[in-house]
Amino acid sequence: MPQNEVLPLTASVKLYNLNGASGIHMADPLYLSLWFPDFSGPSMLPHALSVLMQFPYSPQRPGITYAAVQPVSWNEATVLERRFSPGIVPEEAISLAADLIHDDYAYIFDAYWDLWTPDPDGHQWQRVPSLVKFIIQGEEFDEGAQQQTGHIQVDFGLDSPFLQENVELTEEVQAKVRENVARLVEFTVKAEKNTRASGRLLWSESEENLAQKLIARLQKVQ
Repeated sequence: MPQNEVLPLTASVKLYNLNGASGIHMADPLYLSLWFPDFSGPSMLPHALSVLMQFPYSPQRPGITYAAVQPVSWNEATVLERRFSPGIVPEEAISLAADLIHDDYAYIFDAYWDLWTPDPDGHQWQRVPSLVKFIIQGEEFDEGAQQQTGHIQVDFGLDSPFLQENVELTEEVQAKVRENVARLVEFTVKAEKNTRASGRLLWSESEENLAQKLIARLQKVQ
């Protein structure tokens, strides 16, 4: 597993308040890794569907908007690549890969969820569709990369919507960031509890893990 592990988050994060922070924060990519007890052959896609069904899709950009099948490693060309506008339902997206099941393949699905996002000046906030990538990795894909990054790796993009360390923390901003964090936590918990996942890890590429960042950024309300 990644060296910079992050402690599991729970729904109690919803009760946190934000403290001010000084300095400029360099945003880091944020991931959720999920492992399953059986992920060989035909079992991959049902697990993938169960995770996709837990995701809170953006009403502005609903459904799966991109699907690809990647053979052997990331160095190879894709054998299937489709874009959808409007997006398609998860079941339809999964069915595209049904005839291309191999233990050394990966399957990529793009979707969007709505997160509170400030304008460049940090004054106006709105719910903006934000890209999330679901990467389903067969056990032999890319020399067994799933051992480190998960049978299913969810790429949330940068962690800035959940920390906003470069924005002045007014009461309104605190509420927006707490709501983003609550959405992240809710999906993370559902992705484990409502599927057959046997392991879960929320992590970033930073030397500083997400739990440490949240502790530094948030003060628990008693």
